[in-house]
Amino acid sequence: MNFKTATLAGLAAMLMAGSAMAVDVKLGVLNDRSGIYADLSGEGSVVAARMAIEDFDAAAKGINVEVISADHQNKPDVASTIARQWYDQEGVDVIVDVPTSSAALAVSEITREKGKIFLNSGAASTDLTGAQCAPGTAHWTYDTYALANGTGRAMVESGYKNWYFLTADYAFGHSLEANTSKVVEETGGSVVGSVRHPFPGTDFSSFLLQAQASGADVIGLANAGGDTVNSIKQAAEFGITQAGQALAGLLIFITDVHALGLETAQGLVLTEAFYWDLNDDTREWSARFSEEMGGSKPTMVHAGVYSAVTHYLKGVEAADSKETEAVMDWMKSNPSQDQVFGEGSLREDGRHLHDMYLFQVKSPAESTGDWDYYKLLSTIPAEVAFMPLEDGGCALVE
Repeated sequence: MNFKTATLAGLAAMLMAGSAMAVDVKLGVLNDRSGIYADLSGEGSVVAARMAIEDFDAAAKGINVEVISADHQNKPDVASTIARQWYDQEGVDVIVDVPTSSAALAVSEITREKGKIFLNSGAASTDLTGAQCAPGTAHWTYDTYALANGTGRAMVESGYKNWYFLTADYAFGHSLEANTSKVVEETGGSVVGSVRHPFPGTDFSSFLLQAQASGADVIGLANAGGDTVNSIKQAAEFGITQAGQALAGLLIFITDVHALGLETAQGLVLTEAFYWDLNDDTREWSARFSEEMGGSKPTMVHAGVYSAVTHYLKGVEAADSKETEAVMDWMKSNPSQDQVFGEGSLREDGRHLHDMYLFQVKSPAESTGDWDYYKLLSTIPAEVAFMPLEDGGCALVE
């Protein structure tokens, strides 16, 4: 082989290697951008996804990522229509976030059908990694088992034995009530009743009065976002806590506490996967997020989007492909590591494992500044926080 031939062959090999490394990924952030979950999810999840892409330096590694977004309005049919259009017509490879469990379960099923990847951060139903688990679905941030195991257990152990539930009437609320009821009873408490409210709701007065009349030690709020905020506000107007009953916000986000104000929210015990002021890494990341979001601090849903997208991109790089099976195999075979969640792992049923945290909302006197809302009560280790693998009922588990 002469020099010219060798040079051309070398150039061809270089070009082939370069083309093999180039991977184009289209990522769709699907969530509530206008309703009761917009603050905890919404545009912040788009910002978090873009931060993950930038911090990973995806373009320099030959991974070209396009991010699009849409509002599913917390409706399963709308979420399904968008997901199918994204996969079939717009070339989306991975869908991210999707709060509202009924919408998330619908998207997961379409993802299974299309052989794609779904990184859920916003929904809570354990069915995502249980009876309705799917090969391409990863459930990242929290679920109803972890919430019940944190807040529910802590409340019963503190003496709040008898529970009455105020429950959002859809998959998430039902799952959260069921998981918390089990924990309450296993820990020595009892459930004296429950009432279900429309989702989303506005007027909770009749439901709160039923809960008050039950005489329960604690009213468990198995709802989220604007529903939780309005429930707590209206409970304060009725003087429920002043009369001796406690409120358990089973899913509280920092944006909810911000909306309520410390005067109303003080003393609430809650379980979260993330808090902006947890350590130096979370503070640095949250400061950058806040710059993009006009001063708002990130919720655990935003942090979960960042963590999930980061691990996904590592999988694409390692596989040198966006092919679902190759990427998911790598993601489940390798530990995750990022600035917001630290160390974690993705289980074979799609459940991401990481520590959870039990917090209490500070009083106005305890707070030292804007968004200084939580004090840490305890860290719940990953192996304790989430449902055991053998109890989930996922068909992927051998």
